[in-house]
Amino acid sequence: MTPTAAAAPVETEVAIRHSTDQRAYRVSAIDMVRGLVIVIMALDHVRDFTMIGTEQDPMTNPHITAALFFTRWITHFCAPVFVLLAGTSAGLMTARKSRHALARFLISRAVWLLFIEVFVLSNLGTFSPQGIPQMGGSVLVTMQVIWAIGASMLALAVMQYLGRRVCLIVGIAIIVSHNLLDPVWPANALLEERPLWVALHAQMSHHAGPFLFAFVYPVLPWIGVMLLGFGVSELFELPPARRKVLLLRAGLALTAVFVLLRAADVYGDPNRWQLQPGSVMGTVIDFLNTTKYPPSLLFLLMTLGPAAVLCALAEQWSGTVKNVLVTFGRVPFAFYVPHFLVIHLMAIFLGVAQGFDARQFLTIFFFFPTGYGVGLPGVYALWAVVIIVLYPFCRWMAAVKARRRDWWLSYV
Repeated sequence: MTPTAAAAPVETEVAIRHSTDQRAYRVSAIDMVRGLVIVIMALDHVRDFTMIGTEQDPMTNPHITAALFFTRWITHFCAPVFVLLAGTSAGLMTARKSRHALARFLISRAVWLLFIEVFVLSNLGTFSPQGIPQMGGSVLVTMQVIWAIGASMLALAVMQYLGRRVCLIVGIAIIVSHNLLDPVWPANALLEERPLWVALHAQMSHHAGPFLFAFVYPVLPWIGVMLLGFGVSELFELPPARRKVLLLRAGLALTAVFVLLRAADVYGDPNRWQLQPGSVMGTVIDFLNTTKYPPSLLFLLMTLGPAAVLCALAEQWSGTVKNVLVTFGRVPFAFYVPHFLVIHLMAIFLGVAQGFDARQFLTIFFFFPTGYGVGLPGVYALWAVVIIVLYPFCRWMAAVKARRRDWWLSYV
């Protein structure tokens, strides 16, 4: 191996069709894992829009089946991994951007994401830009994962001046300690009017003129995850063999800590677990049912530990499946925005086919008509349709980003 090859911070990228990605800073393991979680995220949204008897969160149902539980549970990995890798990608930018340039990029990116969340994604989710009758005519603005990433980027734009090590320490401190607020912070009440500061650590709503802002993702813990990702980005500048070992060790250690802390049940999640008499599966479900809103310490250990292991193993994977996931992972934003449009349109077509009026689906999915929807196998089938429909567009966009360096491509 030549000295240049030994010092190279990242491995050669997987080819996208007949194009080669000229952006040498890309790490295919990151792109693969990001692609996997963005595809799995779509499953959760397809379930929201098309499953019969849709619930806000089926994991709050004590009679949930194992199949539905694990369909929802696997999607828990999406937001933590996506936010962490957003921070990691920002950390890798320090090799080619000054701190001032990185701050400008993060701020402009955050403003763009917040704009998309408020004016595009919320409308794609409801198709009701003039208000939802079931909500008193208010225009619903759902502040979800894109809001969490945007707000976290604003925090990172400031914190990155202190360096990656400091961000790592602060990120860990936030993740470990934020559950101390559980006994004193206002509890989750998604549609209850509260002051804006409550959204740091609890779900709540806030009216602003005709708009009802529903803060689904309390942002404080996500800032911690973003800072953690920025801090650990140094791992991805190491030679692949060394990086793999460290990721495996970290992932296994985090997973072990989750099991130990969850078993002890003394700190790290407000949702306690208990043995379910006569039901091993019920006990397993209760054990794994950690809190996502806001993401508890145990929730993040449960998801980020296995994700680190997966990221380590992704280094050595190859083949069609990896190529497809890398394609999605290189253009997650280009997948994320239109997938809401595709899913909502699919829900309307499904509803009309089942005898409902299309106008009944011009609202948030909570208010879709009783009796509408398909079972879990149908959800998986429709999920596959979404992936197949969007793959050609994502492949084209990934190829464009691979061969061109236009400034605007960083925002799609």
